[in-house]
Parts: sequence; structure tokens; C-alpha cells
Amino acid sequence: MKIVYCIVGTFSSGGMERVLANKANYLSRQGHELVIITTDQRDRKSYFELHNNIVQYDLGINYTNTMNKGVLRKILAYSAKQRNHRQKLSGLLLRLRADIVISMFDHDASFLFKLKDGSRKILEIHFSRYKRLQYDRKGLWKLIDQFRSRKDLHTAKKYDSFVVLTHEDKGYWGDLPNITVIPNANSFIPQTRAGLLEKKVIAVGRYDYQKGFDELIKAWTHVYKMHPEWSLSIFGHGPLAETLQSSIQTLGLQDVVHLCVPVKNIEKEYVSSSILVMTSRYEGLPMALLEGQVCGLPLVSYACKCGPNDIIQEGRNGFLLAEGDQEGLASKLVVLMDDAVLRKQMGCASAELSENYSEEPIMKQWLALFKQLTENI
Repeated sequence: MKIVYCIVGTFSSGGMERVLANKANYLSRQGHELVIITTDQRDRKSYFELHNNIVQYDLGINYTNTMNKGVLRKILAYSAKQRNHRQKLSGLLLRLRADIVISMFDHDASFLFKLKDGSRKILEIHFSRYKRLQYDRKGLWKLIDQFRSRKDLHTAKKYDSFVVLTHEDKGYWGDLPNITVIPNANSFIPQTRAGLLEKKVIAVGRYDYQKGFDELIKAWTHVYKMHPEWSLSIFGHGPLAETLQSSIQTLGLQDVVHLCVPVKNIEKEYVSSSILVMTSRYEGLPMALLEGQVCGLPLVSYACKCGPNDIIQEGRNGFLLAEGDQEGLASKLVVLMDDAVLRKQMGCASAELSENYSEEPIMKQWLALFKQLTENI
């Protein structure tokens, strides 16, 4: 089959980009013809390695150029870019004549299903149903987020198939006849498991509102009182880097809390840590939890929508805390810091439960979906 993925870019170190690279590489190795179409690549190299047979096109729309404009100017500029995007994408798809075209719920989601190029259209979402409402924006932007959230539901109904990551999220979308649950697979198979003896906690994600690292840094003040010898490393980058570093300095945690740039060999950082922590305000199916789990780490996380409840079995491979419960989060981290035997038990459970997210069975679900859709043309 010829399979096309549409995304903003492949240059970022984010979870969605990692998932796309893994899926595309798998499908390419199976002999399928893979194409990735981007809008904002700007000649940047893909962060994650892509199979040599994968073809990439960039449409040069550059939505990110309007990031710093005011509301009205941004709306007008966005409308113009959407028209340009639709025209260019339509022309390219007519030339490619793909069997399957997949939107990653980026800027093409609102119109891709309308394009008449003969392909079956799939929409996949890597966040939860209410992700737009969890931006916590104010004023006019809040009204825009509410409108777009309602529009998301209308859009999802238009596709041949709509793929969500968890059964929890499926319930939030209602009784859609085209909805399917396919979780993300593990990003990698580690060469070794974490020894769980190092006094190190790891967190991974973009430095933005969604990931809630402001909550984590404040929670660490409680941990620091009990275990000043333990450190926290947060791997990522993003717009809140300076704000987070300022908070670390203000709270006097600069010797134990470290903001670290993304690394391609994140496996090494997981296996040299002893606990993974996550304080996201919303997710889809968090790759950090899956990656920490496959490396045999105990997991401590806020029970945000969606994903943590699917991955963490309370008391078996980790702990779930109510969103915003900084003291509770800190107390569970301290429990694990105090008890090496419990860390080992939970780490073993994590490695065992990670089998639920093995690549082969999950990719077979995707191939079965592709076959079903193309046979029904």
C-alpha cells in the first residue's frame, strides 16, 4: 500500500514525532510505500531517524510564522494559510494517488476528508478529547478554544476512521461509529533494565503548560526536605524553560533539579534513573510513561486525562495522584525513595506490563484497519 502521513514537521523531539517515526519505519520495513507531508519543516532534519525509503515533502505553509501575532491578525493569517495548505495538499495527493492518508490532527484535519484523491482518510489524535479546554487560556482565546473543541467532534465524524489512544478517551467522544482504539507502541526495546539504585528521578516532556513541570518543581520542595540527596532531571525544551529555571532558583533547588536538553539516546537516561514522575495536565497516551515502564521504572503520575489510568495499576507498577496534589505526589516519591525493595517490585511489574504495548501486535492492528478500509472502497 501507499500510505501518507500529514504532520507539521518531523524536526521536533516530541512524543508524536517519535511515534510517527516508529510507525513509518515499521511499515516501510514491511514493504509499504511511505510518504510524510509536512507544513513547517523548513529544511530541518528529522529528529528521529527515518527509513531510507520514506519520502518526505514539505508544503512550506509555515503556520508557526503567525505565533506572535494578535488574535485578529492571527485568525486572518491562519485563514489564508489554510487556503494555501488545502490547495497545495490537494494537488500533491492527486499526484501521489495513495491508498491511505492519515492526519495527525494537525492543521489539515479540518479539510483533509474533503479532498477527492481516491484515498481513504484516517484521523488520529495524540491527546484527549478536551485538550483544547485544558490550555487554560483566557478571554477571547478561551471562547475560541471552546468553539474549536466542539468543532473537533464534528470533524472526527467525517473521516473513514477516527483513531484514539485509550478506551477512556473513546468514552469522551461519544458513540461514534467510526471510532477505533489503537494505543501507541513502546518506542524501543531497552538493552538492559534500570538498576533502581541511583538516587535519581527522571521526567521527560516539552517545557509548556501541558506538561505541568511547574507543579513538579514545587512538589520537589517537599521531597527535598526529606531526601536532599536525591536529584530530579527534566529532559525537554520549550517556551517555559526560563520560567521553570527561575522557579528552580527561587525555591533553592538548583543543586538537585536540573533542566536537561533532549537526547536521542533517552534510554540511557531512563535506565540510570530509579523513578519516573509525570505531572501533565492532559495527555493522550504519554510516551514518557511507556518508555519509563519498558525500562523497568516505578511510575508516579497525576491521573490526568488520558493515559495514566491505562498504564499505571495503582500500587503494582506505580502510584496515581489527583491532579494538583503536589504533597501527595511528593509523599509517594518519598515512599519509593525510602524502600528499595518496593522500587524493585514495581520496576519488575512495569517491565512485565510493558508487554501490553509491544510494537508487533499494535502495528498489526493498524494494518488490519488499513486492509479493512481499502477493501471497502
